[in-house]
Amino acid sequence: MELRVIEKGDAELTIEISGEDHTFMNGLKGALLETEGVTAASYDVNPEQSGGQTEPVLTIKTEDGADPLSALESAAGRMGDELRDFADAFEAAA
Repeated sequence: MELRVIEKGDAELTIEISGEDHTFMNGLKGALLETEGVTAASYDVNPEQSGGQTEPVLTIKTEDGADPLSALESAAGRMGDELRDFADAFEAAA
């Protein structure tokens, strides 16, 4: 996975996340939408309608005073915690 910041403002972040697909991006978008201060989160992976883009591009918008990069860090951390909890529950059930 490689990250490339396309645009960063006080209340908006656009970042390319190479090597990922809908499975990861939907989970991350969902975690972002549950993050305090995030007003919108979306991603695009449509190469034909996006000028030849093939890697997902994530856009995060936040309320005034909420840093979009901090929101991304928080959402990714929660996502990792949830995946570890699932793995632990799976191992216990097996």
